[in-house]
Amino acid sequence: MTSDYIAALPPAVRSRFVDNGNGLIMHVLESGQERAGNPTVLLLHGFPELAFSWRKVMPKLAESGFHVLAPDLRGYGRTTGWQANYDGEFGSFRMINLVRDVIGLLAALGHRHVAAVFGHDAGSFIAGWCALLRPDIFRSVAMMSAPFGGPPPLAFDTAAAPSQPRGDIHADLAALPRPRKHYQWYYSTRPANDDMLHCPQGVHGFLRAYYHHKSADWKQNQPYPLAAWRAEELAKMPTYYIMDLEKNMAQSVAQEMPSAAEVAANKWLTDAELSVYAAEYTRNGFQGGLQWYRCATNPQYAAELQVFAGRTIDVPSLFISGKSDWGTYQKPGEFERMQKTFCTRMLGCHLVEGAGHWVQQEQPEQVSKLLLHFLREQGLPA
Repeated sequence: MTSDYIAALPPAVRSRFVDNGNGLIMHVLESGQERAGNPTVLLLHGFPELAFSWRKVMPKLAESGFHVLAPDLRGYGRTTGWQANYDGEFGSFRMINLVRDVIGLLAALGHRHVAAVFGHDAGSFIAGWCALLRPDIFRSVAMMSAPFGGPPPLAFDTAAAPSQPRGDIHADLAALPRPRKHYQWYYSTRPANDDMLHCPQGVHGFLRAYYHHKSADWKQNQPYPLAAWRAEELAKMPTYYIMDLEKNMAQSVAQEMPSAAEVAANKWLTDAELSVYAAEYTRNGFQGGLQWYRCATNPQYAAELQVFAGRTIDVPSLFISGKSDWGTYQKPGEFERMQKTFCTRMLGCHLVEGAGHWVQQEQPEQVSKLLLHFLREQGLPA
């Protein structure tokens, strides 16, 4: 089954291409009018998603007087200028450069600032870093499904202290009675792209199971806070996060493939809508998105971000997640640290009923209301 990305967009959403001055020709979805009095908001997607993931929210924001932009980010969709060879350079996918991509896009469009940046999943981290690094450009931020844990800390007051051995979470996971592995490190391995792109069920079938497994439709998604970053605690999460050691992601989610009746009953992601994702990922592969994980799990790029240790997000901030989303708790303590430490002007945290990980697709009406309330609390639009 194939589907054309542009033809599948709602009538209120249009498409354009923009040179971001950082090596990309970015495909951008747009809704609302760019004119005086219409504040701009920027929407950033996650994995395995596209700007298309915001299709149900964009018109709602535009109807309320906002100019809305949603790009296919580096490695995704119809944005070009990136390469995703596993053996090639992948540093261009590190966080600092992803923020540079977004700033370059805004500059190319003539925007010195935006009223807000909203991010989901991996896009939540980019949105958080945008707000932390350039609060003058990104005047407020909403993060979804992935709490912002702040810059990686520097070891403090250790000059006279003996060095402490570090534990190996991966060895600990593999040594469990039911051996496991962490999905982010799996996504950083060479086979991950081919495992999904060339799986027996095909890309469409893989994505259907993946989206189902992480949604509120999979009734076993009943998340709760975990005690610590320990193997036995992490192993309480479903296998889309803490995988069985000998299984790849396509094999993991295939075990939870929804029935034909469940697919037919799905109103938040019809087969026609899913075909947009399937067509783009079949064409591009998954490696572009997987490069983000390779950078996130690379100690070199984590160390680069330590230069910002101690910095906080000081613009108005919001967090939204599905009540059935394990993403809120997958890094123990981060949900709480975001609220108490890293976001100094947190205006609300909302866990939406009837939504799992894909909150803006599963419950777009509720998400749109929460985002608009957040903007109105700031007096927007004027």
